[in-house]
Amino acid sequence: MLINKAFVLGAGLGTRLRPLTEDTPKPLIPIFQKPLITFALDHLIATGVSSFVINTHKLADQFDERFGTGEYRGCSVSLVHEPVLLETGGGIKNAEHLLKDETFITYSGDILSDLDLRALIEEHFKSENDVTLALRNTGFSSGVALNNRRVTDIAGKLGHSGTHDFANVAIWSSGIFNRLPPGQKMSFVPALVDWIREGGRIGGLVLNDGKWFNIGSPSDYLAVHQAILRENWRPHFVTDSQWPQQVHPTATVDEQVELLGCTVIAQNCRVGAGAMLKDTILWPGAEIASRSQLSGCILRSHQKASGFHHDHVF
Repeated sequence: MLINKAFVLGAGLGTRLRPLTEDTPKPLIPIFQKPLITFALDHLIATGVSSFVINTHKLADQFDERFGTGEYRGCSVSLVHEPVLLETGGGIKNAEHLLKDETFITYSGDILSDLDLRALIEEHFKSENDVTLALRNTGFSSGVALNNRRVTDIAGKLGHSGTHDFANVAIWSSGIFNRLPPGQKMSFVPALVDWIREGGRIGGLVLNDGKWFNIGSPSDYLAVHQAILRENWRPHFVTDSQWPQQVHPTATVDEQVELLGCTVIAQNCRVGAGAMLKDTILWPGAEIASRSQLSGCILRSHQKASGFHHDHVF
């Protein structure tokens, strides 16, 4: 069976990723020049989703610029702004008018993954679940208790030890809306715990195959680029034949520049003669002065750098 609608979470603050997120929302940071959230959208489109709801909060105007036409790759996109951040449960309830009466998928707009969504959808309908969580052993925390594909607890609220991590993707029946109060800032965890306590069919599917990146720091951001390049990772759902592209064709890079390791130069960047860049990422419009040497650095959009720098974010 297909699921037509998805709620993609785009309203997070991205505090752990500062200063990269000071003037760019985390879901819009570029991964080899492709906005992070568009990987989630592409992934969902490949499974049959044709209608998206994206919640926004910080720097919402940048989402308007990206999706202001109301579509992405021929699929409808509705933006729901949260002047006050509502968290996961509150965000779902706030989008009820766009999601109600249908099964829908939630997908965090700040993860990068190619986990098997089709298997998750199949499990949801085969088991006739109210909710199905994608689970994984990510190494971050094990807050979800799973027994025979049934979630028996989350965060130890019902006295069971966790066995797996939530992979930030889930499938929901419309029954969730009756369990979330309107206009309140809250996680979905209390609603799910109550549902479990009352006998709800809350399932989980462990999806350890494939890639799953949660970018929590500038060093993680650089490491993701290095892993993509090193492992030649290209998700099956990415349709852009040029991705991943290290040097954008509009960038001006002097012929005497030395580019080493995982260096990425975005559109309209300028790199002067005699410069050396190693494992360094430039966002659109960044500039590197002649004879500069940068290693392990990240330049945000329209930032400038000169001299010698190591492991620095501009």
